[in-house]
Amino acid sequence: MATNLEAIGRQFAISGEFISGGPYGTGHIHDTYAAVYQHDAVRRRFIFQRINHNVFKHPEGLMANIVAVTSHLGRKIQASGGDPLRETLTLVPALDGRSHFRTAAGDYWRVYVFIEGARTYEAVENLEHVSSAGRAFGRFQKLLSDFPAYELIETIPDFHHTGKRFEAFSRAVEEDVKDRVGMARPEIEFVLQRSDRMNVFVDLLAAGGLRQRITHNDTKFNNVMIDDHTGEGVCVIDLDTVMPGLSLFDFGDSIRSLANTGAEDEPDLSRVGFDIGIFELYTRGYLEASRGLLQQAEIDLLPFAAQLMTLECGMRFLADYLQGDIYFKTHAPGHNLLRCRTQFKLVKGMEDTAAQMAAVTTSLIAMMTL
Repeated sequence: MATNLEAIGRQFAISGEFISGGPYGTGHIHDTYAAVYQHDAVRRRFIFQRINHNVFKHPEGLMANIVAVTSHLGRKIQASGGDPLRETLTLVPALDGRSHFRTAAGDYWRVYVFIEGARTYEAVENLEHVSSAGRAFGRFQKLLSDFPAYELIETIPDFHHTGKRFEAFSRAVEEDVKDRVGMARPEIEFVLQRSDRMNVFVDLLAAGGLRQRITHNDTKFNNVMIDDHTGEGVCVIDLDTVMPGLSLFDFGDSIRSLANTGAEDEPDLSRVGFDIGIFELYTRGYLEASRGLLQQAEIDLLPFAAQLMTLECGMRFLADYLQGDIYFKTHAPGHNLLRCRTQFKLVKGMEDTAAQMAAVTTSLIAMMTL
């Protein structure tokens, strides 16, 4: 479907003349574009996004979350002498003052100021970036540690409720609406063998053993912008799933994203494995930036969090495959099944090195308390 970015842009408080625009990034959910505007002799870029309201059922609430969180982050960053325009996302308001614009066709659009001099990476190209990403997400959690959780809606209810994800997966297997169960029997069995793990975190939270926090809930490596010159993580992006959650969700999903020696959809599983060195680099940065935030129970569960979040993600890819690829964008038949297989190979690698992961975490904590 053709998109008239210039017409959309006229609905937002953007100064200058529209020069050009086109698709941008590799996101699975929203339609994302970059647009260039010229005001006097200065050219500026903006990110346009059409929100997928089939995934995010309450776009107004989602945008209210983002306004509240970015405003809070901006105040904290400014108070510490930082640059809010660079260190958190900045929304461009619509002409009516709202955070978004709804078209006559019912599409929801938002616009962000483009952060120049930084970029995201789909895979690690520089090991220094790993610790930088850890510091970025650790700092993000710490800055939001005093945010009033009641102000946020759940944009996707039970997003990291692994037990309910397992229930949805089980229904997808039972219903087999696309007659694909036969193509995925080894992967289905992999999940079933680990069914006793699914409710560990939610049960601990309910029993008071873990503390609820405001968390990002989608902490992939490519959701941190890395400064082109310093190599530091300057801004955490993709705030659609920021809501009450567990620090373990964020940590585990980061390790899932970073410590895979192959691509998320790598067809050659011999290239997929768990990189314990990446785990150590990220954990070091994360613990440095979040120092004083985590409970002992959270620290103890960091290695298991990586396993569980990777298992959950693979289970989601597998359930979507069984249901006919209705959630994640796919680029070829069987794409979600391929993604699922890489996640499960990564889970096995984490299981095999669980003792090493725990030793790394213990050692880092000991160094930081000397």
